[in-house]
Amino acid sequence: MERSEIIIGGDTAGIEWRVPVFRFRGRDSAAPSVYIQAALHANELPGTALLHFLLERLRTAEAEGAIRGDITVVPQANPIGLAQYHFGEMEGRFDLGSRTNFNRDFPLVALAGRDTLLEKLESRSAADRLKRMLLHTALGADLVLDLHCDDESLQYAYIDDAFWPEAADLASTLDMEAVFLSDGESTAFEEAVGHAFKHQGGDKLKTVPGRLAITVELRGRRDVYPDMARRDADGLWAFLAGRGIVTDPAHKAKPYAGPAVPLDNIEMVKAPEPGTVLFHRGIGDEVKAGDLLATLIVRPGEAGGTLAVTAGHDGLIATRCSARHARRGDDLMKIACREATRRDRKPGTLED
Repeated sequence: MERSEIIIGGDTAGIEWRVPVFRFRGRDSAAPSVYIQAALHANELPGTALLHFLLERLRTAEAEGAIRGDITVVPQANPIGLAQYHFGEMEGRFDLGSRTNFNRDFPLVALAGRDTLLEKLESRSAADRLKRMLLHTALGADLVLDLHCDDESLQYAYIDDAFWPEAADLASTLDMEAVFLSDGESTAFEEAVGHAFKHQGGDKLKTVPGRLAITVELRGRRDVYPDMARRDADGLWAFLAGRGIVTDPAHKAKPYAGPAVPLDNIEMVKAPEPGTVLFHRGIGDEVKAGDLLATLIVRPGEAGGTLAVTAGHDGLIATRCSARHARRGDDLMKIACREATRRDRKPGTLED
């Protein structure tokens, strides 16, 4: 194993950020290569825990000669966000300096333009340099996994149509309960990787066999436990074995049995008014149109001071917010539905 660091000079004097990078060299040049990172949103730590245990297993595999393809692992990809606390709580998702989501504004380049990402780095902000160097590193691999989590959530993933159903093996080994098929039209890290994979000269490719770029949502932010992380690490190991990146004679493939729905089929349940949230249904529940999802106490103590929030469509509750007070328009739930929930969704991500 090789350990190196991506070094990011700060935007003010005396500050420097270091991102540890772990590399395992495969013994078979024909085997696929993989890049895996976690905690790009610095406060989303289930992936960091998973990769800690996966790295233990990879070191053992290396000693046994069981690593066939090159593996690059970045278990904590965002030291800038990791250090940004506001009133005692880590922000993690948004850069306090620019108010920009750490998982947005990645440059969209063709695969042949990979090295342009490193041009004029000295003139760019620390956050922009971090994004460019992570993306440059990732584009050296065939398969790219970006490990995130939601607020309160099932295990699910965002997967570009171009990589489905080939990516069903990852959905299976990680026991995902849903897959959201994305359109690849944002500047998030995974979609910037997908953009490069689909632009390899000539027309945009509709499918990219042998390539992969996925955002994995490892349940909720509080789901950071040793047994859970080890189980997820075993799932990711099984994916690597199935793809021939590591050798494991005991590996047995299994089909993915969960739903795979386009983003147009995701009902974003929002708070119509501000109030205290009383949830009636939880993640993993199947609901019917009209079912009561939550009650908002909008005028505490007053007769008729509550407001019912109901499901607009049949589907599976995939996520739920952990906050128990909502502002007007806040997201309360995501429901994976069997039909399109709206016709006016703009291409791109579901949330900022």
